[in-house]
Amino acid sequence: MSRSRRSDLIDDSDLERESRELLRLLRGALADGASEDFEATAWEPVRDYLSNLSRSRAEAGFSPSETAIFVFSLKQPLFTRLAQASTDDAGSLVDLVLEASVLLDRLGLFTTEQHQRSREAVIRRQQRDLIELSTPVVKLWDGVVALPLIGTLDSERTQVVMESLLERIVETSSTMAIIDITGVPTVDTLVAQHLLKTVAAARLMGADCVISGIRPQIAQTIVHLGLTLSEVTTKATMADAISLALQRGGLRIVPIREQ
Repeated sequence: MSRSRRSDLIDDSDLERESRELLRLLRGALADGASEDFEATAWEPVRDYLSNLSRSRAEAGFSPSETAIFVFSLKQPLFTRLAQASTDDAGSLVDLVLEASVLLDRLGLFTTEQHQRSREAVIRRQQRDLIELSTPVVKLWDGVVALPLIGTLDSERTQVVMESLLERIVETSSTMAIIDITGVPTVDTLVAQHLLKTVAAARLMGADCVISGIRPQIAQTIVHLGLTLSEVTTKATMADAISLALQRGGLRIVPIREQ
């Protein structure tokens, strides 16, 4: 097992425990005579164990090859054990060694596949976390929240934006939400549809929406594409949207000298 040893990630006792558990599950599966069919029900405990092992090792920082080597390292002690038990029949020993080698290769490849899936799941989760961090919903004052968007809107990000906005509307009991798209580089048909979906979802939660950051280039693009935002209140800047929100709330900002 020395080749699969990572002193910075796992200690000897944990490595020995994992090895013993895998050997125990292997004996149980082989006892049912399912050595050639890894998809058989008898192998389900082994598959589950290796899946969980691959997932935990992927999260801990092991590489796919290091996880596979953990399985492959069983070959030497297993072959030695088979040789001790088959001293009188060389032909039978060769068959057993080949069968054991094929089986462990299959298990090693299985851990590699599971490890890759686990890493992909981690990456997707991290990407989603980054999207959530890049779409903060800010409470401006009682009843008003703002969502500044930066970067391109796609279907996945729109879903996160919508969820974040709706959750914040509920938390703050807001009746107005400002969606600022100053940082959105382009607005095409898809982006406009995403914005309208977000506005519609907010309205269902009882909050009116104002879209700010409609720059001249974006306005021209919207007209050129034949898109319509007639049902949505739009403003050129965030300041204009905030002024509108104040007006609707019966408030206004004045210089200190006018108070």
